Amino acid sequence: MRHIIFGGDGFVGRHLAPKLAAEGEDVVVADIAKSPLPHYASAVRHIHCDVTDKASVAAVGITGDDMVYNLSAKMLSPIQVRAKRHDFFFPVNYHGTENIIEAMDKAGASELVHFTTDMIYGHTVTTPMTEDHPVAPLGEYGLSKWKTEELAADWRKRGMDITLFRPRLIIGPGRLGILEKLFKLIDANLPVPMIGSGKNPYQFISVFDCAEAARLAWKAGVPNEAYNLGSLNPPPVRKLLGDLIKHAGSESILVPTPAWAVKRTLDLLDRMNRPIMDPEQYLIADEECVLDVSKGERDLGWVPQFRDEDMLIAAYSEYRAKKDGRAVPSAEHVAAE
Repeated sequence: MRHIIFGGDGFVGRHLAPKLAAEGEDVVVADIAKSPLPHYASAVRHIHCDVTDKASVAAVGITGDDMVYNLSAKMLSPIQVRAKRHDFFFPVNYHGTENIIEAMDKAGASELVHFTTDMIYGHTVTTPMTEDHPVAPLGEYGLSKWKTEELAADWRKRGMDITLFRPRLIIGPGRLGILEKLFKLIDANLPVPMIGSGKNPYQFISVFDCAEAARLAWKAGVPNEAYNLGSLNPPPVRKLLGDLIKHAGSESILVPTPAWAVKRTLDLLDRMNRPIMDPEQYLIADEECVLDVSKGERDLGWVPQFRDEDMLIAAYSEYRAKKDGRAVPSAEHVAAE
């Protein structure tokens, strides 16, 4: 079987592609970018593709027997001003997905693994959040992803098998994003403000666990279901950050803040077109946003292997190595016991 990974040169794809190739599968990455990744030299083929262009997607040459993955996406980093958010997220996240599914339909391909986001849920209504949690996105990113889930629901009725994954914040080698701001504060021994008391948990998901979930969805026959992706037993924000500060040998202190005041300040900066966080990030920062991931274990045999504490420290170690001009540590986290 041939596996076509749209957006496969990106964060999750660069781990999924060699994982599939190691099983002897024929793997094609369709992406606008081509990084100097070792698997392109032997096991994986790259095709240039812009998912926002129907003709470019068609030129990939999907066939009826292909297994398709859509990992292409615009993320919340870099932060966009309000007026530009719709035009930043929707062309890739929604219209790109639409182009891929329509190309699959024309080719007779029926199996798709597609990544969305936990940000479709919006504010926490029930905890932990299961896949049937109410949906109410707080911004254009979450909305663009939710619209792709509605699109998937429609195509399922027409006979497609589409597995949806809703990950928490994905971290791992090569991707720092908003964490870089945190690491800079810690390196400078500056206070680290928390939105709220820091007693609420914060949940990551490892890029390695995401790649494995995608592989297992294929192995399970591409169930027509949605699955949360998150770590197990996420610690409180205060402990997570405190352990990192201790590991870094920093003199930074954690500063709890009144969440309502911080959010209103960030709202004002957003309205002034000077955002320092996206509303979809800060509006839920003090909430109990923990995903229940047991459905993935029941249906797919997927169990997250990496702990939030280890993932954050690994990301900090990568940041320090790059800053110091040293070789980046091996691209592996320490698996949970």
